[in-house]
Amino acid sequence: MRMTGTALNVLSFLFLGFFLGMRHATDADHVVAIATIVSRERSVAGSALIGAAWGVGHTITVMAVGAAIVVFGVVIPPQLGLSMEFAVGIMLILLGVLTLTGIGRAVGAAHVHAGVRSGHTLDLHDHLHAHGDYVHRHPHGHHLGAHGHTEEHTPLARLDRSWLGRIALYEWLRPFAVGLVHGLAGSVAVALMVLSIIREPIAALGYLLLFGLGTIAGMMLITLILSAPFVFTAVNLPKFNWRLRVASGLVSFVFGLVLVYGIGFAEGGLFTGAPTWEPH
Repeated sequence: MRMTGTALNVLSFLFLGFFLGMRHATDADHVVAIATIVSRERSVAGSALIGAAWGVGHTITVMAVGAAIVVFGVVIPPQLGLSMEFAVGIMLILLGVLTLTGIGRAVGAAHVHAGVRSGHTLDLHDHLHAHGDYVHRHPHGHHLGAHGHTEEHTPLARLDRSWLGRIALYEWLRPFAVGLVHGLAGSVAVALMVLSIIREPIAALGYLLLFGLGTIAGMMLITLILSAPFVFTAVNLPKFNWRLRVASGLVSFVFGLVLVYGIGFAEGGLFTGAPTWEPH
């Protein structure tokens, strides 16, 4: 009877790890990063897979770092802990920059109309249009030679033709890598919390695994919710979709700058004389 009670307690704690993992997925930096990534998605199902890729990357890091702490008693020094969190800020800045540059004007108006006869200049106009999931605006016309660039010359098409395009499932590498970085920032706190409650390494690792599975499920749900306005407006309201994407890029960039300053240069930061760090 006593063994049954103990088993139920352990089982309850493991399920708690799953639901805490789902809640962990809603942290502000996670939501900002995944919203920036899914801003160019046109499929709800594809967005859910992006959330899963992020969650898998996050879980791998949590399991790796958590296992080092739980099983081998590794101690994370303040400089390393701050560096892991600092990397999240840098990553958010890069996501913002990539998003903003990806939806900017692909070709300047002077280059667009080079060589076009003056008799066609009245046909030129400026509105949003798309090549696949690449939505942008620049002056162009609809007669031959007045568009400014072909579909093969958009930034995303160039990326598709690069060495990345030859990697299977490469479109999920970005959210996977982002999840890996985010896992670095939160894994230490999760592992230390588990270690303070569960002394048995196997049970602690089981908790971390369920925490990771909960994070995957939570992030898939979040991406489904976040992607809905992008998917709807991409077809029905392209101009508003463009503005949403600009907003997501700006939010990611500014949020990353705030994290970089707070973690790197504020009192007790990574680049100060006396760095201090508490896992959270």
